[in-house]
Amino acid sequence: MQPHPQNTFTPQLQTYCDSVINEFDNIPAERKETLNTISQYIATQLKQNKSCNLTFICVHNARRSHFGQVWANTAAQYYGIEGIKTFSGGVEVTECNPRTVESLKRTGFIITTETKGINPHYTAKACNDCETNHLYSKLYNSLENPRANFAAIMVCGEGDEACPLVAGADERILIPYTDPKKADGTPAEAETYDQRSRQIAREMFYVMAHIK
Repeated sequence: MQPHPQNTFTPQLQTYCDSVINEFDNIPAERKETLNTISQYIATQLKQNKSCNLTFICVHNARRSHFGQVWANTAAQYYGIEGIKTFSGGVEVTECNPRTVESLKRTGFIITTETKGINPHYTAKACNDCETNHLYSKLYNSLENPRANFAAIMVCGEGDEACPLVAGADERILIPYTDPKKADGTPAEAETYDQRSRQIAREMFYVMAHIK
């Protein structure tokens, strides 16, 4: 699938996305097999004229699940694929970690802080007129998320173990990522978050590029 010619991302984000799609060879073959499963699920849903819901799940809904939600949504917009909705959730409610938000901001997303407090709400958009991603910590089965007809994308091993069954999910697909939390408070913090964000971006763009 080719990039959509009329996407209007911020210039910084557009450049970032254009470079990510040249990195598919960096994805290991076994990862591609799992990612192809997601592509096939999306293709099947869209061919049946159904909306395609993807919920990215990790324990705290603080880091990797938000990266997954945002990058899958952005990749779908980049390729002009309509009918895909992305969500995120956890098995505990904490907060969308501000380091996650700052990493997305560094790639060119338009970030807005909607509310502050223990569990702040942010929005992330690829352009002023692009679809809004709502970022805050919530349970995977909260009212804001689909409770049926969705694929549960498990992005951390802890979430996979803590949540062996995901009620209502059509598919349950495990693609674990190393938690960038390990670098919190260290000189490598920003670099570690940016590396994890880029890995997830690369793989979500691969998913969308291989929908048939």
